[in-house]
Amino acid sequence: MSLEFRAGRSDRSPGRELLAELNALLDTQYPGRSARPGSVTTPEEMAPPRGRFLVGYDDGEPVAIGGVRALGPDVAEIKRMYVAPGARSRGVGRELLAALEDAARELGYARVRLDAGPEQRHSRALFAAAGYHAIPAYNGNHIAVFFGEKIL
Repeated sequence: MSLEFRAGRSDRSPGRELLAELNALLDTQYPGRSARPGSVTTPEEMAPPRGRFLVGYDDGEPVAIGGVRALGPDVAEIKRMYVAPGARSRGVGRELLAALEDAARELGYARVRLDAGPEQRHSRALFAAAGYHAIPAYNGNHIAVFFGEKIL
């Protein structure tokens, strides 16, 4: 596997298609989510100058996405992390998280936050292993059961 991350947009191909896969998965895991989403993030929030959206490629094939958006002057939020089913269990999620943290550093953030719902058990394990510690709810996401933060 030769993973490469490139800046993109969540409303343009191939990010748009992977984001649609993520949304379909979340809508299945959390019935009613499409009518009452947990946390809404726009493409503009995950774009320069204060945000970034990454697409991960494995041998030229898009297999992962994730974004960074500003929460404050020194804190960013990691959003919309997704790894396509065929690329799971190979460390892609770990590499994606590291690339998003690097992007946040490059944008000048000192801390990153994220959240996860009850069905994202693998994500929560990944976040704990990557050094995220639990914090109080910070974004009003009624679906999330874990809210985490990491100093960069």
